[in-house]
Amino acid sequence: MKEAEIKGRLSYLFARICHAHRNLVHARLSTLDLHVGQEMFLLNLWDQDGCTLSEMSEGLCVQQATITRMLGRIESAGLVTRQKDREDQRISRVYLTGAGRELLQPVAQIWEEVEQQMLANFTLEERVLLRRLLLQLYDN
Repeated sequence: MKEAEIKGRLSYLFARICHAHRNLVHARLSTLDLHVGQEMFLLNLWDQDGCTLSEMSEGLCVQQATITRMLGRIESAGLVTRQKDREDQRISRVYLTGAGRELLQPVAQIWEEVEQQMLANFTLEERVLLRRLLLQLYDN
């Protein structure tokens, strides 16, 4: 297969779009002293505070070792705390601190800005269609 054939594939374009999106999110999240991926960790807790490490791993579709490393960094930053489960002391639960809760609105604003920038020249109908197609792609 030639380079031009690879670059002509939708998969290549999709990878480039993901890379561009990650760079935009990274630049903005760094203003909050967050790294890409940490906001997704926090998102799980904003949705349901007190998750276990295995629930976090499942929700983010990453290995538990990755969650443990990420948790260490976020915990050191004072955004979350770890506490033993009241009923089963073998299980740790992760809870947001006040500082972690306060990041919800700034992170939501960043994601809104990135989305607006990336979809600036799209009509409403195109945005709806793109969303439907991306959901179908994800389901596949």
